[in-house]
Amino acid sequence: MIRALLADDQTLVRAGFRSILTDEDDIEVVGEAANGVQAVAQARELRPDVVLMDIRMPELDGLEATNQIVTDARMDGVRVIILTTFDLDDYVYGALKAGASGFLVKDTEPAELIHAVRVVARGDALIAPSVTRRLIAEFAGRVKRPEPGPELNALTEREREVMVLVAAGLSNDEIAERLVLSPATVKTHVSRIMTKLRMRDRAQLVVLAYEAGMITPGWLTP
Repeated sequence: MIRALLADDQTLVRAGFRSILTDEDDIEVVGEAANGVQAVAQARELRPDVVLMDIRMPELDGLEATNQIVTDARMDGVRVIILTTFDLDDYVYGALKAGASGFLVKDTEPAELIHAVRVVARGDALIAPSVTRRLIAEFAGRVKRPEPGPELNALTEREREVMVLVAAGLSNDEIAERLVLSPATVKTHVSRIMTKLRMRDRAQLVVLAYEAGMITPGWLTP
């Protein structure tokens, strides 16, 4: 059973999410929070698998609440999906930097929301492909291009190839097809990359790839 916590300052929004998720046999809504402070406190108390987190909330915004959750060792394993009415790139990048494992806009179809909860609960990251393409176009060109840190030097050439494709938003199956590998081999590469770089999930790999200048706008056809 996937345990979910809803964090949004609008009661009707929380009610809608609750209605959608509780219809599923494998998802249980274990709590609700009306602001970021409550979200952090309930995440610490309830230890949900997934927190659906609004960005704009009183007392503590969703980005800072997310950061507090994912950096607290007591909440290891709690993952956050950012939900917002704003699909602005600044919010996407901020959410990923804060440690979110997924980002969806609130007009997402119910089936996509349910899928996102399941994907993130099993330890993967989920970012809508359209959002990923905008991230590449908007941010890869802005980020200062530092020399790759020593942690990136630990990666093999193949692992670097896989990391770049992960950052482009490709799934394991898509990466496998592009590199002529099996999906199981790609999954192993991704796992080793995250271990070497001490990354929580694929979303953090995305951020590091942008900041290290590993990808540039327009290099990969959507």
